[in-house]
Amino acid sequence: MAQDVPAQFLAPEYKRRRTQNWMIIGLLYAFFYMTRYNFAAMAPDLMAAFGWTKTEVGHFEFLLPLVYGIAVFLNGPIAEKLGGRKAFLLGSAGVIVMNMLFGLSFSLITTAPVTHMDGNKLIVDQTAGLAGGISMPVLVWTLAIIWAINGYFQSFGALSIVKINSQWFHTRERGTFSAIFGVLIRFGIILAFSVTPLLGAWFGTRWAFFIPAICVAILFVLVLFGVKDNPAQAGFKDMDTGDGCGAAEANEKFDMVEVLKKVFANKTMWIIALGAMMLGIARRSIVDSWWPLYFTENFGVTKTDILYHVTSWGVAIVGIIGGFAFGIFSDRKIQGRRAPMVVIGFVGIIVLLASFWLFEDVMGIKTPILGCVMICLMGFFVNGAHGMVGGASAMDFGGRKAAATAAGLIDGAQYLASAIVGPAVPYIVQHMGWNIWKVWPIPFAIIGAIVMATLWNATPKGGLKKAPEKKA
Repeated sequence: MAQDVPAQFLAPEYKRRRTQNWMIIGLLYAFFYMTRYNFAAMAPDLMAAFGWTKTEVGHFEFLLPLVYGIAVFLNGPIAEKLGGRKAFLLGSAGVIVMNMLFGLSFSLITTAPVTHMDGNKLIVDQTAGLAGGISMPVLVWTLAIIWAINGYFQSFGALSIVKINSQWFHTRERGTFSAIFGVLIRFGIILAFSVTPLLGAWFGTRWAFFIPAICVAILFVLVLFGVKDNPAQAGFKDMDTGDGCGAAEANEKFDMVEVLKKVFANKTMWIIALGAMMLGIARRSIVDSWWPLYFTENFGVTKTDILYHVTSWGVAIVGIIGGFAFGIFSDRKIQGRRAPMVVIGFVGIIVLLASFWLFEDVMGIKTPILGCVMICLMGFFVNGAHGMVGGASAMDFGGRKAAATAAGLIDGAQYLASAIVGPAVPYIVQHMGWNIWKVWPIPFAIIGAIVMATLWNATPKGGLKKAPEKKA
């Protein structure tokens, strides 16, 4: 790869300064994940504390991705205008406030809910009593709105990190960058699914929201004083990143109409967005939200059990391996093409989900260890494919000038599609069982593989002036 990357990108001083930038915003992005998925990780505890059902949990799992998906569409041009650093700071402030408000809601509980167990399933006889005569439906929807607003501010995370790094990384480094991007995502997932339950067990459930907010506040200060939007601000010569957006073009005065045309008038971007939608459904259904409840209701595995944490860390570690495998292979072996790797990701998802169902529900091999293995392996293909569409492709096809808007289209499409998972999974589980939960994303993965295959030879040469033609 070194021979394909201009020498100035490999200069030790430049790489050191880029690493400083990258480490700070990378850690902040990981803690954004912690402050987003702490709800999913703590869902069984929230159900026990308030007397909620899966349907009420589904309200949160619907609203946050819905608002997030809309927000990244709308906030992409805002992030282009503000710059990635200021956009990240704005998002961080909102995330801190919303998580603190959510944690404070536990102070309203005056009496514990009345529940009983039906096997491993929690059955609610009476919801928790609340201070001030507040009814539980009012509290549920108030908190759901707070969490949706959290989703709005969360949207600045992906936009900002892609905007900043599109100006520091050459195109032939971006597949590998997408692997690092995946490390951050998986680290954030570990923080959410493994660390926040321990915080809740040690200090009380509210601290699973307070402590992550405090961590974001610390990173806010580090971004304020230690991050630069581009090499020029850090004292380096502005360089051509190879994405069809030259240094002069990237530094021209911001023109929203031009940026919107660059992204939304391009066929390639919409095909990638459609692929991202299909990936979002599979991702949100299995590895990023509902597997803790699957373990609890099927095997009685709780967040203090070793197998739970093995799964949480396994999804992350195997996902990181997938991210590097996909990213490095894309950079070094197939000339920076991303679509083939995304297709491989979808095929892997299809095979694993079908095998999961076959082993557990047809052959009767129903053990928590099998579930752990299958969910962890899903992490390899989901994280590898997500790094390609959500990280590398946004920078490649958006270019430095429109990277945040491109990320907004792709990430927004993914979350808008995954919003249906919130109401769909509770309905599927309650009316058809956990066996259907395993296979219902398969048709979406098949569609994703087909649409991404149409971009098999697409590369970012020439930016977004026209959609790349498929080679014979």
